[in-house]
Formats: sequence, C-alpha cells, structure tokens
Amino acid sequence: MNRTEPLVLGIETSCDETGIGIVRGRTLLSNTIASSMDEHARYGGVVPEVAARAHLEALAPSIDAALAEAGVTLQDLDAVAVTSGPGLAGALMVGIGAAKALAVSLGTPLYAVNHLVGHIAADILDADAEPLEYPTVALLVSGGHTSLLLVRDLTSDVELLGETVDDAAGEAFDKVARLLGLPYPGGPEIDRAAATGDPKAIPFPRGLSRASDMAKHRYDFSFSGLKTAVARWTEQREAAGEEVPIADVAASFREAVVDVLVTKALAACADHGVPRLLLGGGVIANRRLRDVAAARAAAAGVALRIPPLSLCTDNGAMIAALAAELIMAGREPSHLAFGADSTLPVTEILVGRA
Repeated sequence: MNRTEPLVLGIETSCDETGIGIVRGRTLLSNTIASSMDEHARYGGVVPEVAARAHLEALAPSIDAALAEAGVTLQDLDAVAVTSGPGLAGALMVGIGAAKALAVSLGTPLYAVNHLVGHIAADILDADAEPLEYPTVALLVSGGHTSLLLVRDLTSDVELLGETVDDAAGEAFDKVARLLGLPYPGGPEIDRAAATGDPKAIPFPRGLSRASDMAKHRYDFSFSGLKTAVARWTEQREAAGEEVPIADVAASFREAVVDVLVTKALAACADHGVPRLLLGGGVIANRRLRDVAAARAAAAGVALRIPPLSLCTDNGAMIAALAAELIMAGREPSHLAFGADSTLPVTEILVGRA
C-alpha cells in the first residue's frame, strides 16, 4: 500500500445522499453525489426505507462516474473507505455491504470510519487553505446532527464537547418550514423567506442559553423549544385573525438558531484557549450562519475555517480523505466483522480495527 499518497475510494450512505469520492493523499480527484431528496420531499422528510433503496440503485453508477472523473480504475486503489456510523442503520448497511464486497474482491484494505469526523476531514481537501492546525474546535451542523467537538488530532483524538439534546438544527429548519407552509427541505426555503424579514421582529428563545442551563449544558443545543415557540406564535396570530408575517418569522427563527450555534462555539474556543473554529455539515450552506460566524469570530480573534460548500454536505470525498489521513498516520485497516452503528460515538474515529 502507498502510505505516502494513498489512492482511496470513499463510500458515504448515512442518510439520503449516495456519496462516492476518490482522493490521492490530500488531493481531491472526484466527488460524486446522487441525492434522493426529491423522493423524500413528498413525505416532508427522510424516509429510511426509501433512502436505503435509493442507495442500492445509485451505488454502482455513482462508483463508475467517480472512477471516470478521477481517471483511475478499481485496480489502482490502495484502499476502500466507508461510513460505519452514525446515521440511518438501513442506509449505512447498503454502503457497508458494497464496501466490503469491493475490498474483498479487489484484495484491498478497508477502513470503516466515523461520519462526523469525516466532516472535519473535508477541510483537508481545500487546496486553497492552509494546513489544518490542532487543536481546533469544530461545529458540525446538519439535518441529523448538531455537535461541538474539540479536535486535538484528526486521526486519534476527537472529544465531544456537546450536542443536541433533541432536534438537530437541520431538523428544526425542516419542521418550522412545514409550520409556515414552506416546502421540504426547510433550510433553503427558510433562507429565502428570511431574506426580506426582520431578524429582530420576534424575540424567539435561545435554547439552553440561560444561566441556569450553562452549568450542565454549556455546549449542548436544544431546538425543540424554539420550534414550539414558533408554532405557538403563529397559532396565536391565526387565532386572532391576523396574517402571519412569514418573512419576519423565518428571519427571527433563523437568527435564534444562528445566535445559539455561534455563541456556544465561540465559548468553547475561549474556554479551551483554542483560536480556531471549523464549521462543517450541510446547514453551513446557510449564508446568515456563515456571515454571523465570520463577523463574531473575527471580533473574538478566532480564525474561522469553512470547507468548500460542495464538501459540507454528506459526501464520499470526506470519508476517503479521513481514511487517507489514517493510512498516512500508519493506522491499520478495519476487519470485516464491523457493522452499521447508527449511534457511533465521535470518539471512535476508526471502526473495527484489525
């Protein structure tokens, strides 16, 4: 195996996107994504069984497309990598089965890795960025996860500082969009509606931000109460026969989410003496979140890193990148007995070590 610049194919099937990525060391060669979002839109959210079937249909053509884009063959690969968790169990199983079949048939090592840590590894593939420094605080925000991490070393030392205790931020966007009669997925729709709204129009609550919450939940997130507050506010307006100002509600809701995310992330930087913050996950596509994080990080003297948006959503390139880092660090591959782990802890970076 080439441990200096390993050629790795990564498979990501943790939710509704079939991601196949190929990297050579820290160089991105291809990033192919087949999304089943349109199939889930009619249900207003991701349906696990639908996602698993979509992965089955998309895997082979996505692998072919990624290989063609990278200009390599399966026989050229030094290793195969796959997401072991966290994620939807059925969806994970599809990717894991494909990865095991590829690894066995090709006689190549297999690396089963953590989806959340993969989001951090995506930053490595930004050819225009300086090398990632350690330690760094990472805020990962997606449809299924909202996590705050302290990364001392990408391949060996990632600590969970806090996470959502109920709805993830992305879930809250979807649910509030539904309350306002906006289509799925909610994130882009809330963003569009908020563009003409007043973010200070409605003082929606900031979950787990009161002094009484900070001792136990300083780095944790809660968006369920915020979602309920939006529902109650709109219900009261409708009951009074008044029109609901969609733009103001969307802007005020978005501001509450962004305020909590950025405040807690910068608090973690200050508390741990880390002048670096990395953002990852699909919700980072929210422009207001990026703008507020940039302004407040600069004011706090914290360097902000955001991977290219094409690498923020779930993708196979980040999985391949993490495996490549593990290979270059001398880590041994996974054994074939590992399985899907929908609640895999972020501290377990490499699964099923041989």
